[in-house]
Amino acid sequence: MDEAMLDGNAVAGLLQDVFAVETTTTIATCAGCGAPSPMGATQVYRGAGFVLRCPRCEQAMVTLVPADGRLWIGFPGIRTLQVPVDDS
Repeated sequence: MDEAMLDGNAVAGLLQDVFAVETTTTIATCAGCGAPSPMGATQVYRGAGFVLRCPRCEQAMVTLVPADGRLWIGFPGIRTLQVPVDDS
């Protein structure tokens, strides 16, 4: 395993600051290969920010860059994102 690679649980805190749901179990469908996977199963690479890659084809699915009190989020490789909602 690459020393710079973690799993999607490594950025759960950052994502939970933005989304009001548990993000590690949210299902993202890769725009590259079409595989659905929990966000917690993505491969996370850290550099100037974070890149979450598909565990099947390594397509960059999400980019996160925390800077200057903001979080810049890109979804270049997500076809769909299944977010659980409370039906009540």
